[in-house]
Amino acid sequence: MNDLINLEEELKRYFNYETFRVGQKEIITSVLDGSHTLATLPTGSGKSITYQLPALISSGITVVVSPLISLMFDQVKILKAKGIKRVAALNSLMSYEQKQQILNHLKHFKLLYCSPEMLQQEWLINRLKSINVSYLVIDEAHCISQWGHEFRTDYLKLHSIYKQLDEPTVLALSATATPEVQVDIVGHLQINMNKIIYPVDRPNITLATKKVEHQNEKEEYLIHLVENNRVPTMVYFSSRQVSEEVYQKLQAYFPDRRVACYHGGMEQDERLLIQQQFMYDQLDVICCTSAFGMGVDKSNIRLVVHYHMPSTLESYIQEMGRAGRDGKHSLAVLIYQLGDETIPFQLINSELPNDLEIETFLQSNRNEELIDPLTETKTKFLNFQLERNKTTETSEIASSIKNVRDHRLEVKKQNIFKMLHWIHTKGCRRESLYQSFQDGVENPINFCCDYCDFNLNQWSFLTSEEQKLNVLYDWEKRLNAIFNRR
Repeated sequence: MNDLINLEEELKRYFNYETFRVGQKEIITSVLDGSHTLATLPTGSGKSITYQLPALISSGITVVVSPLISLMFDQVKILKAKGIKRVAALNSLMSYEQKQQILNHLKHFKLLYCSPEMLQQEWLINRLKSINVSYLVIDEAHCISQWGHEFRTDYLKLHSIYKQLDEPTVLALSATATPEVQVDIVGHLQINMNKIIYPVDRPNITLATKKVEHQNEKEEYLIHLVENNRVPTMVYFSSRQVSEEVYQKLQAYFPDRRVACYHGGMEQDERLLIQQQFMYDQLDVICCTSAFGMGVDKSNIRLVVHYHMPSTLESYIQEMGRAGRDGKHSLAVLIYQLGDETIPFQLINSELPNDLEIETFLQSNRNEELIDPLTETKTKFLNFQLERNKTTETSEIASSIKNVRDHRLEVKKQNIFKMLHWIHTKGCRRESLYQSFQDGVENPINFCCDYCDFNLNQWSFLTSEEQKLNVLYDWEKRLNAIFNRR
């Protein structure tokens, strides 16, 4: 790194911040020194600056691999609002003319956001090869491990992109990467990386679960939470259908609250509109699937409810971590009904092919015949495995693919069991949640969890008007005490 660069001055110049947050400067220094880096920081801790600042003060362009179009839009918009104009995103929603406009001026940009799928386009790679790519950033790098093996296999091809771009410095960023996931990330990138691992615990978020026996009880408790906590709220579902059903009930029950629904089955424009409305406090409650939230930088979310259990602890930490990005007290509640685990178990069976599907796919592939359509995820998995096994003997390909499938099934099942173990833990929820990610936990700023010191049934976030009334009432009590003493 150039010793003449004053990083604090550059931070002030570009982002108007006086000081770095914990971990930011160490990561930036590592990147500027040319070290391939794998780094973890908690959600909401300013991970984006760790690649944006090096991109702005270095020569060449930085390519940022981003998992979601909405996340790209947000990052570009935020940077442009700060006066940083040399930034662009390439995505599937853009017209041919819009893409060409960016390509024609590519050498003038400092940051280019795109998906791993977009980076498989030969026309883009050829254009990037003609200019100086300084850094390759994989934002939300846990997606390599979480999504790469099945429905987004292009994440597992990033090593090839790195090679084609003449081996730029790589930065892989995540808020939820266990030691096992870190090994998976480094293994697939095939690069020796400097690891900068910070604790991912969020001490301002209180953790709680509510166990119910019936679906009606679950709905009633969600209504209770929404009714008693008039704060920006996210409710996560594993089912699109259930998210819509509950959204309609909340809308009917709370005509004075602005409620919306968001899931991957909606039109892209509609999803972007809802996300923007939520970001700008035009919505109070959003019922969503995991398609919503990654990278959403809304600071004042106070309540995150999981109506269904996620399939992994990493997903839970990511999703509940959208609360309290401003550092103020926030609450994460998971409502669990016996049998909820059937949804993630069904999901993993729909993601991976059975023996017959594998054999039929291979047979039809050899004969170039059409087969009964598989799900998109299964097809991507099989195509990727077929590509990886090109040099394998034909008689061994099916066995090889089945072995990979069985391994992935076991990994996914163990993740569900870990989630269930956390739900049913008899000790501190905070310690149990983070024990796979770090040694120990930070002291909570307010309440820790419903095992240690928090009573969910006796708690609600107060509105600003209620807070004022409480302050007035408190002063009345104190004045009465003074006069009574006299």
